[in-house]
Amino acid sequence: MKRIFVCVLALLLFNTISFAGEKLVIKGSTTVLPIAQKAAETYMNTHPGVSISVSGGGSGTGIKTILDGIVDIADSSREVKPKEFELAKEKGMILTVHPIALDAVVPVVNPKNSVGNLTLKQLHDIYTGKIKNWKEVGGKNIRMVVISRDSSSGTFEVWNKKVMHKDRVTPRALLQASNGAVREVVAKNKNAIGYIGLGYANKQIKPVSIDGVMGSRDSVRKGKYPVSRILYMITSDSSKQAVSYNFIGFVLSSAGQQIVQQEGFIKLR
Repeated sequence: MKRIFVCVLALLLFNTISFAGEKLVIKGSTTVLPIAQKAAETYMNTHPGVSISVSGGGSGTGIKTILDGIVDIADSSREVKPKEFELAKEKGMILTVHPIALDAVVPVVNPKNSVGNLTLKQLHDIYTGKIKNWKEVGGKNIRMVVISRDSSSGTFEVWNKKVMHKDRVTPRALLQASNGAVREVVAKNKNAIGYIGLGYANKQIKPVSIDGVMGSRDSVRKGKYPVSRILYMITSDSSKQAVSYNFIGFVLSSAGQQIVQQEGFIKLR
């Protein structure tokens, strides 16, 4: 934890520097995407000489593109894997991982679904295909429609580790490329279940508690929610390091962390 806050202090000091005629390219996690987009918009308003391009594609895609030297910052909703650090080393690169927010991965159902709580074991069995009908978990006698993320997703990686214990997701699952896509499918299908980052929860869908604990700022901060995570921005020593650090310093500032909260996620500090 001490190392994180040393990094935070260094980045905040960078935020006093001005740049002109610089362009940043940011790509990766669809979970981090709304934070990055709003932060970029706000930053460019106060730094008119800087142009920032932000896009999604998934955490794995973001990390791959920074390893390939295509982007300046990769957004990720999972930790960098040892093999990714090793690949960076093979390429003569050093990756620096910057925590920028906290998040909960929450199971969601259609608002018409009566089920409001599931256990970790039930979620595991739903996603492996052992449980197929809502009546098996206290709902109506209706076959479940299971919605999952694709393998390049950091949200999938966290769900796979903390809920699935790396067991195989049922081949019946419908794979979606973003949090927004999962939310849309669940909102339109009363039999569906999916999982999304906390910042994507809205009235279109109904969050479900896990073992009686609802994913929230409070439950994550207190360590009570079982599927929580850190969100990251990742830089390399071969990218535009100074201007990248200056932007991330803004994300970690009071104004930047207010954006984190406004987008539905949890402040790092």
